[in-house]
Parts: sequence; structure tokens; C-alpha cells
Amino acid sequence: MTSRVQLALRVPDLAESIAFYTKLFGIEPAKLRDGYANFAIAEPSLKLVLIEGTAGEATRMDHLGVEVDSTEAVVAAATRLSEAGLTTAEENDTTCCYALQDKVWVHGPGQEPWEVYVVKADADTGSKEPAIADGCC
Repeated sequence: MTSRVQLALRVPDLAESIAFYTKLFGIEPAKLRDGYANFAIAEPSLKLVLIEGTAGEATRMDHLGVEVDSTEAVVAAATRLSEAGLTTAEENDTTCCYALQDKVWVHGPGQEPWEVYVVKADADTGSKEPAIADGCC
């Protein structure tokens, strides 16, 4: 796998959003869990994550990410970001969004949370509210 950008949206109606994005990208979700879905889109290379929010509220960006293929790539990103003067927060062997992950978090100038992460294994459970980011995983 090559790296791909992740966009995580907090949506008011998960079923409606799944139907819309299935039509938009022409594929079914790669993972579907209670209050959660993700699409692994090949073209354009994108991982779209949908997180069930509060009914009646507008959809909002939850967080952004870059999915990489190894823990070594996460460590390299953490080193590079730290050496560039950014404040980083690492989470290793964390279960989030129904996957076991290693990740590093940084925040952009508008406080938008970015993660660089690797999915190490699928998980039956997954917090939708990790300690580091103001959002999901």
C-alpha cells in the first residue's frame, strides 16, 4: 500500500451518508460498524471515514490523516515532524475506529488535528474519542 490521505467526517445521519458516498465513489464501505463506516477509495486515493455524530447537526470535519504502511513510517514521520518544530503526540498499540493502530498527532495552524497512522490489525471495538485528538482516530 502507498500512503493515502484520510478525511474523517462527523455526520448527523450515518445511513444517509453511507448511501450518498456509495453513490459518489461507486463502492461499498470497506468497514462498517456501529456508528462508523470507512471507504478505501482507490481513485482518487482517499480513505473516507464517517463517524456518527448528533442528529440534526451539520456534517463537520472531524480530523485529517495520512495512512502509511508501517510502524517504521509512523516513527519516521514523528521524528521528521518533531525536528521541524511541531508538537507531536504519539499513540502506540491503541485501539481506535475498530483497528489496532500506531500513530502520531500534530495540529495545524487552525488547530485542525492531523494523524499519521498505520493500521496493524482489525478490532471488534474501537473508541470514537481518543485522548489525543479532538475527534476520532
